[in-house]
Amino acid sequence: MDALAGWYPWTKALHLVAVIAWMAGLFYLPRLYVYHTPAPIGSDRSELFKVMERRLLRGIMNPAMIATWVLGLTLVATPGVVDWSAGWWHLKFTAVILMSGFHMHLAAARKALLADQRRHSERYWRAMNEVPTVLMVLIVIMVIVKPF
Repeated sequence: MDALAGWYPWTKALHLVAVIAWMAGLFYLPRLYVYHTPAPIGSDRSELFKVMERRLLRGIMNPAMIATWVLGLTLVATPGVVDWSAGWWHLKFTAVILMSGFHMHLAAARKALLADQRRHSERYWRAMNEVPTVLMVLIVIMVIVKPF
């Protein structure tokens, strides 16, 4: 694990790039659902949203989430990066788990919309659009401020 220390700046930089790409998708996909939900089933608009959602989830969000996790776990395995006696990392890790669960919720919703099932309203997706913001604020505060 000591070999990871020399790669720390690169790992951290790539982790941050992956997080930014993942967050962009987490912000945008619920917004697409806001506009997809009222689109008439079978319409050109509805079909266009299906393509956009698939490309965003499979082409950007899934790879970015995987890279975020792999690089994040690599950072955790790097000696001296995490003070295991501190409490901040528990809350940060919990927020990342919740972010991943939200990602899976969005993926399941895409499959439902692909099958022309409207399980949630526009209002629901507008509210869900705030979830990644709240989790991101919590994560950033835990990592930068380390309040406990």
